[in-house]
Amino acid sequence: MSNDYPTSDALAAKVADQLSYNADGLIAAIAQQQDGDSDGLGGEILMMAWMNRDAVIETLTTGRVCYFSRSRSKLWRKGESSGQVQSLIDFRWDCDSDTVLVLVDQKGVACHTGRRNCFYKSVRGGNVTNIAEVEVSPDDLYG
Repeated sequence: MSNDYPTSDALAAKVADQLSYNADGLIAAIAQQQDGDSDGLGGEILMMAWMNRDAVIETLTTGRVCYFSRSRSKLWRKGESSGQVQSLIDFRWDCDSDTVLVLVDQKGVACHTGRRNCFYKSVRGGNVTNIAEVEVSPDDLYG
């Protein structure tokens, strides 16, 4: 797989205009670790977040994944506080253009709880269980 990122401003705007955003101007974004196989799939699902048009454009033009923080109402450059950066490998969108998949190279942990990914809760043995341990203390990540 070739890495075409970062892209030009014009191409990023063209892609952003093809996407279908919800009433809040957001689109669901799933981050997946790209693990080097030929089709770029098969990697760990790291997290789900939201992007607005500006976050899509910034992600495509910089090659560093940017989301929109609903709680802070501003762009959130993954790793700006924690140093746990996501570098863009590929940017894909689904058939309805209402969800994007960002294949990334994740530096460190993806979850704000200090776990590798955000999907660490599961039903096991009839109980809700945490299936992944904290790898880095959130205090160490965010001070």
